[in-house]
Amino acid sequence: MLIGMVAGETSGDMLGAGLMQAIRQRYPQARFAGVGGPLMLAQGFESITPMERLSVMGFVEPLGRLPELLRLKRDLVRLFVDERAAVFIGIDSPGFNLRLEQNLHDAGIRTVHYVSPSVWAWGRGRLKKIARAVDLMLALFPFESEIYQQHGMAVHCVGHSLADRIAPGQDQTVIRQQARASLQLPASTPVLCLMPGSRKDEVQRLAPVFIAAALLCLEKKPDLCFVIPCANERRREQIDGMLAQALLPPAIRDAFIVTDGRSHEAMQASDLVLLASGTATLEALLLKRPMVVCYRLSALTWALARRLVKIPFISLPNLLAGRELVPELLQDQVTAPVVSAEVLAWLDDPERQESLYDAFEAIHQSIRLDADQQAAAAVSQLLDASAGEAR
Repeated sequence: MLIGMVAGETSGDMLGAGLMQAIRQRYPQARFAGVGGPLMLAQGFESITPMERLSVMGFVEPLGRLPELLRLKRDLVRLFVDERAAVFIGIDSPGFNLRLEQNLHDAGIRTVHYVSPSVWAWGRGRLKKIARAVDLMLALFPFESEIYQQHGMAVHCVGHSLADRIAPGQDQTVIRQQARASLQLPASTPVLCLMPGSRKDEVQRLAPVFIAAALLCLEKKPDLCFVIPCANERRREQIDGMLAQALLPPAIRDAFIVTDGRSHEAMQASDLVLLASGTATLEALLLKRPMVVCYRLSALTWALARRLVKIPFISLPNLLAGRELVPELLQDQVTAPVVSAEVLAWLDDPERQESLYDAFEAIHQSIRLDADQQAAAAVSQLLDASAGEAR
C-alpha cells in the first residue's frame, strides 16, 4: 500500500515522521513516498526531491521557481496516480499541497491535509477551495476545528505532537541547568537563544538584525551569552558567514555559540528566545520560555499581506491565548534598537517572565492530545471507508 506524503518544512518533517510511525502500527507493509525531510527519510520514506526545494515563503518569492514547482507537482501526480496511492497526506505547505491535492482528488485519490491553512487569517472564502480538494482536514488546534465544522467539512483535531513530546509541569530551573551543561554554556550568566528561522531568505532578513541587536544588548549586559541553533548545514554556513562579516573582536565573538541543530536544548538553556514567527514559537511556549517574536517579509509580500490578513496577532502563543502574551515586532519594527530594547525589557523583569508560566501551561495541556495516534486513527478511518466503498 502506497501512502503519498509531501512535507516542505522542518516542522512538517517532524509531523510526517511521527505520523509514519503511527500508521505503520496499523499497516506494517505501508510504503511512503513523495517529498520529505531527514526525519521522514530515517523512517524509510522515499523522497523524489530534497525537502528544501519546497521551502519558499511569501506571495512573490515562489514565482521565480514556478517552472520547477510545476514540474515537481506534475511528477508527484504521475507517481501517485500511476501507482494508485491509497491516500495522499499533504503536510502544511498549503500553497503547494492544496493544488496537488486538488489534482489528486480529481483523479479519485483520497486526500488529507495535515495542519490547517490559516483560513482564520486569510478569510473564509478559501474554505470552498479546500472543500473541493480535501477529504479530511487534520487540525492542530480546537479553534480551527470549529471553523470547518461550521461549514460541514470533515475535520479531526489531533493536537500538536510537540505538546506530546514535551512533558508539562517540569522544574524549569533543573532543565535549564542540564541543557546548559549539555551545550557547554555558562551556568550562571544570562543566555539568549537566537532563532532567525530555517529558510535561507528568512535567515537573510532576520539574522543580521538579531546579531546587531545582540551587540547592543552586550553594551548593557556584558556577561550575556548567545546560542544560535542552525536547522541544517547550509544555515550553519550562512550564520557563520554573517558573524565573520561582522568582524567581531575575539572576546565578543566568543559570546556567540553556533550549534548544528539542538534547537530544543538551546531554548531549554536560555532565559529568553528571540525568534522568527512560526512553529518555533509554539516550542518556546511548550518549554515555558519568554520570547520576542519577529516577522519580516519582502516589501512587496508585506504590502500584499497587510491588505489580506485579518487577525490581530501573528504568533501562535498570542493566537492560542486570544490576547498578547508575548511581544510581536513586524516588518519595519524589526530593527536592532527596537529588538534590543524588547529583549532588555524582558531580561530586566523576572516577574514578567514568571507571569507567562500559567498561561503557557494551560495552552500546553489543551493541545496535548496524542497527535500522532490521533492523526493515524483518522487516516485509518478514511482508508477503511474507502475500502468499504470499493467493495
